[in-house]
Amino acid sequence: MKNLLNKRYFHVLDVNMSLSTVHSTLSSLKTCQTDIGTGMDIVTDVALDVAETAGSENDAVLKKLELMMLECAKLDQEINCFVDVVNCVTAEVRNQEPETMFRLKSLVKDKFTERHSRLSEGEIQNHGKMVSFKENVTNALKTVNPDAAENMEEELDEDIAVTQSEVNFTCPLTQVEMVNPMKNKKCNHHYDRDAIMGMIKARQNQKKRLRCPVVGCGNTDVKQGDLILDQIMKRQIQKR
Repeated sequence: MKNLLNKRYFHVLDVNMSLSTVHSTLSSLKTCQTDIGTGMDIVTDVALDVAETAGSENDAVLKKLELMMLECAKLDQEINCFVDVVNCVTAEVRNQEPETMFRLKSLVKDKFTERHSRLSEGEIQNHGKMVSFKENVTNALKTVNPDAAENMEEELDEDIAVTQSEVNFTCPLTQVEMVNPMKNKKCNHHYDRDAIMGMIKARQNQKKRLRCPVVGCGNTDVKQGDLILDQIMKRQIQKR
């Protein structure tokens, strides 16, 4: 594992050791994270197709897809850890003697190894897209076979697998049909992704909290970390 980590990440520090070059090179890892996120969305879509198709072999297929999601979540967490360590170390050496730059790779390697060893399985399981995967697959299974859903690792507090006619696809912010419906895990309300992310950012710039825009909702602090893409609802919208 140690050699794999060296090969996977530390090559970005083998180039010209100026701070500007190091930070620009990190952008390639950020691009990689975007690709990982896209891949995880595709795996979730495939899992939903499997879950909606009755068959005794589906459990094994879903388990394999879940393992794929876990690997992606782990890689995403590793990249976050590495980028955070590089930013931290470069901030520390910025005002030190120029010779310190020659030890940058070693400093980053030591700190990353220590931080990486503390990454827990719980953190990976709580990755946003991992949580979304489990919740969406569980709900899909409930619509096909309620007994199958009991075999999933986590049960939902309430069943949101309702029919299309019972679902409001209108975003409370834009008042138009949602394209990428995001579910708030705290209050279970939905908003279109672009609209709610824009509102969260605007409130953060104002240093204010964002109240859930659904009339009568008591959730006074909508946070990005509480939002997950509701892929079942997204598929329902696409089928309309």
